[in-house]
Amino acid sequence: MAAIIPDKLYFKIGEVSKITGIEPYILRYWESEFKLVKPYRTKSNQRLYRRKDVEAIMKIKKMLYNDRFTIAGAKLKLKEPSVQNNQLPLSFSPKEYVTALQEILADIKELSAMLSTRS
Repeated sequence: MAAIIPDKLYFKIGEVSKITGIEPYILRYWESEFKLVKPYRTKSNQRLYRRKDVEAIMKIKKMLYNDRFTIAGAKLKLKEPSVQNNQLPLSFSPKEYVTALQEILADIKELSAMLSTRS
């Protein structure tokens, strides 16, 4: 169900509507509601969406239509750093990542050992 985004720099609102399956009037509304969607405006005031805008629209669409979030709930979820960057917060150092992964691995090994003794 993931839409294929063509390899272009800018997309007109009609193109974004076809790619995402979202009507232009809804795209304009989401632009006013979600800070993630900020299309570039030409001198003639035409909206030009970048790839990151289209990706944000797809994320919002999934949250609202599939995950059944309200607009307020989607806004809150999108403010979380892990949702915006698809990664852990930037406050972690590389050593902390390694430590966290080692702890997770140790927990998995412990769970595996517990499950194997039950069998």
